[in-house]
Amino acid sequence: MPKNTRPTTSRTSREGAPKSGSRSPKHRGYRPEEAAAPKKRWTADDRAARTGDRAPRTGERPDWAPRDTSTRAERTADSERNQRPKYGERTDRPRYDRGARPARAERPRYDRDARPARADRPRYDRGDRPARAGRSPYGDRVERPRYDRDARPARRDSSFYPDREQQRFSPQDDVVLERLEASVITAGDVDGVTFADLGLGGNIVRQLGEMGAESPFPIQAATIPDVLSGKDVLGRGKTGSGKTIAFGAPLVERLMENNGGKNRRMGRLPRALILAPTRELAQQIDRTVQPIARSVGLFTVTIVGGVPQYKQVAGLQRGVDIVIATPGRVEDLVEQGKLDLSEVMIAVLDEADHMCDLGFLEPVQRILRECGRGLAERGGVYGTRSMRAAEAAANQRVQKLLFSATLDKGVAALVDEFLVEPSVHEVAGETQASSTIDHRVLLIEQRDKRDIIRELASGAGKTLVFTRTRAFAEELSDYLEDANIPATSLHGDLNQSRRTRNLSLLTSGRVNVLVATDVAARGIHVDDISLVIQADAPEEYKTYLHRSGRTGRAGKQGTVVTLVNRNRRRKMDELLGRAEITARSEYAGPGDAVIEELAAL
Repeated sequence: MPKNTRPTTSRTSREGAPKSGSRSPKHRGYRPEEAAAPKKRWTADDRAARTGDRAPRTGERPDWAPRDTSTRAERTADSERNQRPKYGERTDRPRYDRGARPARAERPRYDRDARPARADRPRYDRGDRPARAGRSPYGDRVERPRYDRDARPARRDSSFYPDREQQRFSPQDDVVLERLEASVITAGDVDGVTFADLGLGGNIVRQLGEMGAESPFPIQAATIPDVLSGKDVLGRGKTGSGKTIAFGAPLVERLMENNGGKNRRMGRLPRALILAPTRELAQQIDRTVQPIARSVGLFTVTIVGGVPQYKQVAGLQRGVDIVIATPGRVEDLVEQGKLDLSEVMIAVLDEADHMCDLGFLEPVQRILRECGRGLAERGGVYGTRSMRAAEAAANQRVQKLLFSATLDKGVAALVDEFLVEPSVHEVAGETQASSTIDHRVLLIEQRDKRDIIRELASGAGKTLVFTRTRAFAEELSDYLEDANIPATSLHGDLNQSRRTRNLSLLTSGRVNVLVATDVAARGIHVDDISLVIQADAPEEYKTYLHRSGRTGRAGKQGTVVTLVNRNRRRKMDELLGRAEITARSEYAGPGDAVIEELAAL
């Protein structure tokens, strides 16, 4: 057999039937397929034959006329229905004969007279019961003693629950609380007194002189001796009265006692802590305290939020003596184990009431409890007492200083828990901002506010404008820039670097106007601010005091102008009454003489 030939096999289908060959007649395997029989189509006759009762269809159209009713009746008559018996032919069913029932009288009736009489029934005689031997008759019982409400012991006094008779205030209410009793000092009491007379060392006195503090202010003269003696101090003085030096200078002097300046080892733990509510205030305190500390060889570090912490941690690792910080970042580093407060011997709270208002009361309490644990452990406190008693003893070893421009019972929780027999000092007349500050209230129309601010800010001196919202601060800053008045803004939406840069623009004199929210109301010290404009009136008197304290600092002259809508004059008068400030109110509009007078300051 040739290689390329295939054996011939019969091709069959799966069912065994032979397959048809090729369809091409010229192919050798061509096999013609048998033609399929044509499909039979039905005709009308076939359909009639299949049905049997229908006539074959014709080409005539069907007749759709109504059918004859007689035909229908005939079909009904021929149906099987006629084969059913009619009702009249049906056999009657047996009917129920009611007369066949037995008479009703034949049924037995219940005779009520046959019942026994009621008197014949046996009655239960209570007297037949045997008497109880254990109980005495009611008449023979001894009367119980009655509870005399008047004989109750007097209810002990408690401040946990408020007295209903006293008027209650919500945290948002602006109320002058009862002030703590304080020793009052006036400027006349410190005439001729120097920092050396108060007990500060020569290097510190020399540095203060270089900073421009030749003689102490009243709040400084009142508090420095008590701080040097180790007492807990509460100091209240108007803004710009020198509170930072009042606690910063004696704090450095206290750290230098008992050869405290000889410890220069790397990684030494801080011995003093200064807490401030805002980053700007913490940095302002550092700019004042750092030169004083460097004059005697001590080092400071600033720990605030909003910036990376690695530089702050590096400063702690090198060793530091004074930490100036905000509460939030301090707690973060303490929880991370990178800040140890066990050696802190002096703790300072600047603007203590503002920290409580911002919700920092509990963090500050936790931070103060961490201070001084190492001092207590070396004294054997934790080994001989309970934990609570040990913490109290450790707390007493730490000196606490609280300073603020408005110090009232809002910080009572801190005072009661942490301060031991504190010395309270205030400067006479601190509620009336100062005679060096002129307070003015301009009653204006809302539509004229921007034009009036533009005219007031066009002067040559430095101007600080306060607004209520961040958006208005940005808008007003851009408006003044468009009017060719160099201005910048400061508010909480800016990151820390932008806030620092914008504040330095005003400090260096590159801009004359700073538009800010209440972020700048406390602790921001800028020299030579001659005019403070309150574009939005404050809601509480303490805010007014802190805003106005940005001018007239260190005995210099300053002016505070508050813009108020005419329909809010009464509310503004009430606020000034709480602040104990007398201000002159007058109507004003764009181009008025009073606007030109204030712009020339």
